[in-house]
Amino acid sequence: MYALKNKVQLIGNLGINPEVKTLENGKKMVRFSMATNETYRNTKGEKIVETQWHNLVAWGKVAEIAEKFLQKGSEVALEGKLINRSYAGKQGNKKYITEIQVNGLLLLGKDNAKA
Repeated sequence: MYALKNKVQLIGNLGINPEVKTLENGKKMVRFSMATNETYRNTKGEKIVETQWHNLVAWGKVAEIAEKFLQKGSEVALEGKLINRSYAGKQGNKKYITEIQVNGLLLLGKDNAKA
């Protein structure tokens, strides 16, 4: 159970093309967003779709794979962990962000069968 302390698994679609940065040491970092949808019926029997957006970051080999194969709209299954961090905004106020550090990904959908 130790490995389950901070683990996230998602299946969804990319909202933007991955943004790639190569650091001074040559290591790659990729940022992108993903939408996940949950569908259910309310008490009136109406179909409801709820969309959640997730901020993602990948490093190293996973970043290289994301850069090469992912694009806006790609359907992906991924696994990672939650990261919370803060930074100073433009006006000096502290901002907080929660993102998922991706450790592995799997390309889904018919378009990705060629990859």
